[in-house]
Amino acid sequence: MVALPRFVTAGSGALLPVLFLSACASVEEFPRPSYPAVDVAATAETAPVGSANADAADDPAIWRNAANPAASLIVGTDKKVGLYVYGLDGKVRDFVAAGALNNVDLREVRPGFVLVAASDRTDVAEPKITLFRLDGVTGKLTSLGVRSFLGAGHAPAEAYGFCMGKALAVGELARAYVVLKDGTVAESALEEVGGMITARHLRSIRFRTQSEGCVVDDRTGLLYVAEEDVGIWRVDLRAAVLQAEAFAMVGAEKGLAADVEGLALAPEGRDGGMLVASSQGDNAYALFDLTTAQPRGRFRIVAGQFGATSDTDGIELMLGDFGPAFPTGLFVAQDGDNAPRAQNFKMVPWQAVLDNLKP
Repeated sequence: MVALPRFVTAGSGALLPVLFLSACASVEEFPRPSYPAVDVAATAETAPVGSANADAADDPAIWRNAANPAASLIVGTDKKVGLYVYGLDGKVRDFVAAGALNNVDLREVRPGFVLVAASDRTDVAEPKITLFRLDGVTGKLTSLGVRSFLGAGHAPAEAYGFCMGKALAVGELARAYVVLKDGTVAESALEEVGGMITARHLRSIRFRTQSEGCVVDDRTGLLYVAEEDVGIWRVDLRAAVLQAEAFAMVGAEKGLAADVEGLALAPEGRDGGMLVASSQGDNAYALFDLTTAQPRGRFRIVAGQFGATSDTDGIELMLGDFGPAFPTGLFVAQDGDNAPRAQNFKMVPWQAVLDNLKP
C-alpha cells in the first residue's frame, strides 16, 4: 500500500516534511476517496498467520475438492515465512516454512496432481518461483524446489505478484506469470524435465509503475494485471507481441481507489462473467463485466460474526459447490487488520455477494 503525502504545519505557517514533526505540530492528510458499496459479512475465517504485528498474510488460492466439496482447501501466504493450507473451517491443515513467498496460485495440471506455485522474494535481487504439490486428501504440501527463471546477467529484480494460466504448448504443465516489483510481468513455461519441474522464461511486458495482482482467463487467453496506482490492464496472451490495453482505471468512473491489489474471476459461458478487484484504498471490492469492462457493483466485507476486512491485498474466487456453507461459490479475501490477532483470510459465500448486489 502506498502512503499518501504528509506535511506538518509549523508555527510560521510553512509546510515542512513530516520528518520534522514536533510535539506542537499538527498532521494534515489528504482524504482517500470512498465510493458506495453494499455490505456483506464473512461467514468464516482462517486462523491467523504466524507472523504477529506485521503485514504478513497476503494472497490466497483455492482448491476445490470435486469428490467432497466441503473438504476443499485454501492455500495462503505468510509473506514473512512461508505457506499455509487451511480447511473451509479455517483450521490449519499444514504449514511449510519456505521464506518470503508473496503471491500464490494453484492448478490441477493432471488428474490428482495439484501444482502450487508462489512468487519467492527471499532474494530481492533474484526473482524465483517456489513449487509444491498439494495432497488434496491430507492437505499436506510437498516441496518441489525453487526455480530461477530469468536469464543470466539480468538486472536485479524482486518477485512480487504471481498467477498461472493453462499450458499453451506441448510439454508444458502451465504458464507462470511473475509480476516483478518494477512493473515487469515475466511469462515462463513450467515444464517437467527429468522428473523435476523447470521454469523457462519466454517473454515479458512492463508497466510503468509498481504492479502486483494478476489473473489469467484461460477461456479467452487474456491476462489481467493491476498497476497499483493506475488501474487494471488486460493483455492478449495469444498475440505474438504482448501489449497492454486499459481495462479499468483508478477513479470515480470505475469505482477503484488506489491501491488496486488482488484480482479474481467469476467466469460465465464462453467469454462472459466478471472480474473482481481489491479496491484497497477504500476497503472494498469492485466488479467489472469481462466483455465490456463496465462496473457491475461494489461490496465491502463488514463486521458480523467475524470481523470486517480492510487494506486487502490478495483475493480469490471460485464458482461451484463448496458444500452447505458455500453452495454456489467461495470468495476469500486477505484481511490487513485482524487486531488484536495477526492478519488472516476471511471467507464469504459468493451467493451472498450476488444477492446483496441485486437492485
